[in-house]
Amino acid sequence: MQKEILRLAVPNIISNLSVPLLSSVDAVLMGHLTEPYYLGAVAVGGIIFNFIYWSFGFLRMGTTGLIAQAYGKKDHKEILLILYRALLSALIIGLVIIVIQSLISRIAFSLIHASGNVEKYAETYFYIRIYAAPAVLALYAFQGWFLGMQNARYPLYILVFLNIINILFNLLFVKYFGMNADGVALGTVFAQYLGLALAVFLFFKMNIKKAFRITLNKILNLGEVKKFFAINFNIFIRTIALIFAFSFFTAKSAEFGDIVLGANTILLQLWTIFAYGVDGFAFAAESLIGKYKGARDYKKLKQAVFFVFVWGISIGLLFTVIYVTFLNDLINIFTSNAEMAALAVAYAAWTIYTPAVNTVSYIWDGIYIGATATKAMRNAMLFVTLAVYLPAYYLTKETFGNHGLWFSLSFFMVMRGVTLSLLAKKHIFNFAK
Repeated sequence: MQKEILRLAVPNIISNLSVPLLSSVDAVLMGHLTEPYYLGAVAVGGIIFNFIYWSFGFLRMGTTGLIAQAYGKKDHKEILLILYRALLSALIIGLVIIVIQSLISRIAFSLIHASGNVEKYAETYFYIRIYAAPAVLALYAFQGWFLGMQNARYPLYILVFLNIINILFNLLFVKYFGMNADGVALGTVFAQYLGLALAVFLFFKMNIKKAFRITLNKILNLGEVKKFFAINFNIFIRTIALIFAFSFFTAKSAEFGDIVLGANTILLQLWTIFAYGVDGFAFAAESLIGKYKGARDYKKLKQAVFFVFVWGISIGLLFTVIYVTFLNDLINIFTSNAEMAALAVAYAAWTIYTPAVNTVSYIWDGIYIGATATKAMRNAMLFVTLAVYLPAYYLTKETFGNHGLWFSLSFFMVMRGVTLSLLAKKHIFNFAK
């Protein structure tokens, strides 16, 4: 079981860590420019795209769970149909996003209260990067499909390739052509479409045997489409709540000024790097829990749950040790602004001591997705967002300021793990009976 977990988790950890590496390089490029608002602009632009793209994260998560269960059942017909439904959904959603980009921009910037310069450059960033939408969402579908097929190598190849290409483009546009936030956005667009081309190539390389003729009628089978969107709608609502929590954090950080926004962005980058690392085990859980549920092998399902938690929490503790040891060096990588660096150090405890605790919620997410227990996951997220996170912030902001903001986000993560743990007996381990 541990070999199986590591076979899936290690490639996912490497590929996942390449994602925050990209955003970290962007932060470094912007953080070392002459003005602090360039870093703020990329951070604000980033939360808008987090809202857009993470909202449709079900195209990866839902696809993984459904494909893994079909794989466990050895239902080769459904394995292909689920992918085609996800890709068709990705294309339609991506094109709609491009068409309504002006509306999205007006709503987003009306909700975020940053300085004039931050908003100016964030808008430029937005109107360039938006054209990557179809490629981003199609890549979600391919990644979910590969993971559901118990193939963690191809998502690794795709993400590492995509992010290296993205970093090279960003360096070219910012360092060579003298661009700023617009260069980072343009590099992202080029990289996403090249990444999609690689995903298509790898899909055909798998040489999936088509034992039947794929038709549009089969892809659009009403009963299966309803099932696809019922599961994914719950993931969509859960993801919206999660994105809101982190976007709310960045938006409130902006209200404290550009320096606080920059410091919080740096610390959140360290948080994100850890989260993407642990998510390698969450992704392994999605693949394995789905496969064992589909195969009705409930003994292995329970074993998988236990060992992914052991590995995930161990990784969390390792990150705490790394952050304690190299805190100042890491912060100095992100910025040469002395005031911003000092402020990041002042609030760093909220990033240093949370990884192992946060791991619990990340791992449970993977387990619930693999089991397609998405309704319970949705309800837990809505509860902790509305009844825990927001009250915690508004009760502490006047007294503790930015510390209150960090406390609220940390408490939110703790309660995510607690609620999912309490619901697991009914929605996960009932399968083991």
